[in-house]
Amino acid sequence: MRLSIIGWPPARIAKSAGVGLVLAASLAMSASAAFCFPWDIDMYRGPEVQPLAEAPRVTPADTLPVHGEPPLSLEQATIKMHNPLQPTAENLTTGKTLFETNCAPCHGSTGEGNGPVTKILIKPSKDLVAGASKSLPDGYIYGVITDGILTMPSYADSLPPDQRWQVVLYVRSLQQAAGKTAASGQ
Repeated sequence: MRLSIIGWPPARIAKSAGVGLVLAASLAMSASAAFCFPWDIDMYRGPEVQPLAEAPRVTPADTLPVHGEPPLSLEQATIKMHNPLQPTAENLTTGKTLFETNCAPCHGSTGEGNGPVTKILIKPSKDLVAGASKSLPDGYIYGVITDGILTMPSYADSLPPDQRWQVVLYVRSLQQAAGKTAASGQ
């Protein structure tokens, strides 16, 4: 005997369907009601939160940069800021590392504006060795690193003041080295 639905008599199909329907109905009635947490009404039932209803906690001493430098425009930085660091070997080594990490992708490892990403920039990178920055004071370069200029972003959030000054020292050493090679090459 073949067990296929096509070969079954209609009475047998109706009886099997009826039994299946009764079984499904009894299972549905015997199941307990599932509890679902009402996620959508939490905001209505919860306590009201008022911002600053409690005073903010007092921060420990020296956790906020209250002893930092005052905000200056690029013009003010050019006039007022002077490099407090000396061009020691340690400062120049740190400045070189910071320059290679943050500046060389655009300005190149020699500072000539030929970094690997300069081809994809909207405007070409500035030549720090032979460009106008050579004749500008240290405060100008520091201000540009701090606030950014034109397409150059600000590095104030990623480089603390001492590190910015170390980069300035390294840029000045690149300019001096380029000046010596240009003088000896003529």
